[in-house]
Amino acid sequence: MAKKQEQKGLDTFQWVGVSARGKRLEGESTGASIALVKAQLRKQGITPSKVKRKAKPLFGIQNIQKITAKDIALVTRQIATMLMAGVPLIQSIEMIGSGSTNKSVTKLMETVGDEVKAGGTLSDALRKHPRYFDDLYCDLVASGEQSGALDKIFDRVALYKEKSEALKSKIKKAMFYPISVLVIAGIVTSILLIFVVPQFQDIFAGFGAELPAFTLMVIGISEFMQEYWWIILIALFGFGYAYKEALLKNKKLRDANDRAILKLPVIGMILNKAAVARYARTLSTTFAAGVPLVDALDSAAGASGNAVYRYAILDIKAEVSSGNQMNWAMRNSKIFPDMVIQMVAIGEESGSLDGMLAKVATIYEQEVDDAVDGLSSLLEPLIMAVLGVLVGGLIIAMYLPIFQLGSVI
Repeated sequence: MAKKQEQKGLDTFQWVGVSARGKRLEGESTGASIALVKAQLRKQGITPSKVKRKAKPLFGIQNIQKITAKDIALVTRQIATMLMAGVPLIQSIEMIGSGSTNKSVTKLMETVGDEVKAGGTLSDALRKHPRYFDDLYCDLVASGEQSGALDKIFDRVALYKEKSEALKSKIKKAMFYPISVLVIAGIVTSILLIFVVPQFQDIFAGFGAELPAFTLMVIGISEFMQEYWWIILIALFGFGYAYKEALLKNKKLRDANDRAILKLPVIGMILNKAAVARYARTLSTTFAAGVPLVDALDSAAGASGNAVYRYAILDIKAEVSSGNQMNWAMRNSKIFPDMVIQMVAIGEESGSLDGMLAKVATIYEQEVDDAVDGLSSLLEPLIMAVLGVLVGGLIIAMYLPIFQLGSVI
């Protein structure tokens, strides 16, 4: 009860600051005053440059927030920063929980903190929340607890989560553009067929001449759309829902879908590069944390995000388990670029495999970033071209009879 009463006197503050590494950060924290919030941020290793009280919502209505992957990445970075600054683990968890404006994160941190206070390990406490902390996350934390380098492990995990979220965001951006082209084209075409073409039909009715085949085809499509547009809409939504459910339940369909996506022009190239980056980043993080290579490959397979790469990595794991070098196993898989294989070979020979994999991940993450930017630049004129062809085609179909009107008179 005392804790709840204490929370009532706290306000929410928005802040902007700089981390110990010089990275610009921004977020929200709760506290009794601006001075206390600034002090709290400094304890977290953040130098605040701007702190202001957040305006309260009308009528006191607040939305219940879900815990996202970005929230977990932020929590991980905050724990890493505090541990490296010498703040005890339990105090770090309490400060993060009390400082979060997301009530769900606050509750999660309180639960984890209580379990650690009761004598359990942090990794065991996190394993009780698999929805937010996967096996890879928990295994890395466990290795940090065993080695006594929990702060360094959290720093690596935080970097891994941040890079993973950034990569995921780029992939979503890459997928968004082609979908937007199709959606915009569909909406514009539907509006023209349902509302514009019928206006021309009334004009054509008094011509008394046979209409061109192209015009008749467009009118036929228009009449079908006017009559059955709701059936088409239901069918599209129904197909989308059914396909999504089938993907969740049918493993063979998921695998076929993954293979097909990788073969798409431009998008497939981006997804291949992203899979290589994810593979290298996961292996680098787990191997550097002291996880055996075979177990690290198992984690990389689970984090691959595509069936083609997952099966290939599991085959690599089997070959490495039987005594083969990883670079030879990767070459046999025939899906990894030669440059990646050569860099892994150098890493194995020099004993710096984790560092070399980190460089591979950085290179391919940058390539994904450049490819996504290039895709957006490519699709801007493509959208205009597609819409121009559709709209222009419909206009030509409607004006063809008018051009031929002279032969009728």
